[in-house]
Amino acid sequence: MTAPILAARGLSKRFGSRQVIDGVELAVARGEILGIVGPGGAGKTVLLKLLAGLITPDEGTVHAFGHDFAQQGADQRAAIWERFGVLFQNYALFDFMTVGENIGFPLEQRRRGDEVGKGAAALSRSAEIAARVAERLREVDLPGTQHLYPNELSGGMKKRVALARATIADADVLLYDDPTAGLDPVTSSKIFALIERLHPARTGLTIVVSHDIDRMLPVCQRFLLLDKGRIRFEGDRVAAELSTDKMVRTFFDSSARLSDAVPRAAVSP
Repeated sequence: MTAPILAARGLSKRFGSRQVIDGVELAVARGEILGIVGPGGAGKTVLLKLLAGLITPDEGTVHAFGHDFAQQGADQRAAIWERFGVLFQNYALFDFMTVGENIGFPLEQRRRGDEVGKGAAALSRSAEIAARVAERLREVDLPGTQHLYPNELSGGMKKRVALARATIADADVLLYDDPTAGLDPVTSSKIFALIERLHPARTGLTIVVSHDIDRMLPVCQRFLLLDKGRIRFEGDRVAAELSTDKMVRTFFDSSARLSDAVPRAAVSP
C-alpha cells in the first residue's frame, strides 16, 4: 500500500483549558480530495493548521511526505512548505501589492532564493513569472486584473485571487479553509469548480474545510466529520448517507437533497 502524503497520529491541541483537537488519526493519500466538515467550533480550522505545520500539536505528530514536522529544522520545514499551497479564510492578500504581485509572490520568493537571480537571468525569470500569473488569472476567470489592488475587488474576486496564489507554484498539497464563506451560491459553485480543476490528482492531494456541504458533495471523494475535536465519521458520501449515526445522517442527508437541486457552475478557461 502506498504511504500517505499527509498523516496525523494521535493529534491533540488545547488552547488554555479547552481541548480543540482530541486524538485525531488521519491519513490522506495521493490523488485524494478530502472534505472536512462539522458544526461551528468543532476544530476544523485548527486541524487544517496542524496538518499544514503552521501550529504545533500538544500531543501526536504530523507527517508530510514521510517527514515528521516536529523533527525538522528550519531549512527542512521550508522545503516541505514549498510543496504546500494554502487558501486562508480571510484571503490573507497583501493590501500593498497588486493582484499580479500577490499571485506571483510564492514564485518571487523562490526566485530570490536562487543563486543566479541577477542580470538577464533575473529579467527572464520575472517575465516567466508574469506569464504564469496571467495564465492563472485566465484560469480563475479574472483575465487582465493584474494591476488592480485587493481593495478594488469583490469578495468573490478576492477568493479567486487567493486561490490563484495558493496554486501558482503547482503545490503537491492544497489546503482550503472555508473557501466559499460569505459568497453567493453562484460564486461558491465557481470556486468549487476551480478547486476540482486545479486539484493535483497525479502528484498530490487537496483538503477542503467548509460549511458548504452542498457543493462539497460532488467534488470531494472522502469526508471527515469533526465534532468537538474528534472524528465522528470518516468515509465517502454513500457511507455517510447510510450511517446509523443520527448526527452524520442529518448532516449529510439534508445537504444531499439540496445538492441535487443546485447546478454546478462552469468556469470559463
